[in-house]
Amino acid sequence: MKDPSIRRSVSLFRAFLNEQNDPEVAYGMLARDAASQVERYTPLRGATVVDVGGGSGHFTEEFRRRGAHSYLFEPDLRELHAGGRRPEGAVLADGYLLPVADGAADVCFSSNVLEHVADPQTFLSEMVRVTRPGGLIYVAFTNWYSPWGGHETAPWHYLGHDRARARYRRRHGQEAKHTLGENLFAVHIGPTLRHVRGRDDVEIVSARSRYWPFLTGAITRVPGLREIATWNLLLILRRCPHVDD
Repeated sequence: MKDPSIRRSVSLFRAFLNEQNDPEVAYGMLARDAASQVERYTPLRGATVVDVGGGSGHFTEEFRRRGAHSYLFEPDLRELHAGGRRPEGAVLADGYLLPVADGAADVCFSSNVLEHVADPQTFLSEMVRVTRPGGLIYVAFTNWYSPWGGHETAPWHYLGHDRARARYRRRHGQEAKHTLGENLFAVHIGPTLRHVRGRDDVEIVSARSRYWPFLTGAITRVPGLREIATWNLLLILRRCPHVDD
């Protein structure tokens, strides 16, 4: 996969900065970008896509526009109805225990969810379970030491989560949406890559920065630096054939 353009990175960053003011534009752009990334590795037309934790459905709707049979599984009812939108067929379900048969998906997709689960390894295992042998697994997440790791409290999370939340409360007059250890967790790139490399049921097709316009793969190979400079890790995995196949 070639490095994306600087223009594309700048456009996504601008959309991200306006996420609170115009979520439809921000998430719509991110969904189109993610679907294009998936299509670099596998055709979407006619494919079965399982969207895990896709919120109010921007990704699922984009996959459907491209001819996929996409199904959204979201554990938070508030997220499902955010902005008054909920795609047809969306299911309220836990990502640790998806109501999906083994190997049912051609593509299992998760965007910016891994940092919100307490047990990312079990979450990844469930994504692998529902993906057919040879199928694709797309996982992107914001790691804790990313400049955006603290989400709405970033970059002050570098000074400590409690201090960052207190600052947010003073400036905005309300509590931050995310609390470390409750709905936000300190997920790191190094341990995640070691876990995935140690599995015998998937192979890494690509491990790269999701948004950087250059040296996207090189950054993730440098311990320490990758925890800050990657910003958001994109893993493209391929489900291995069964041993007895």
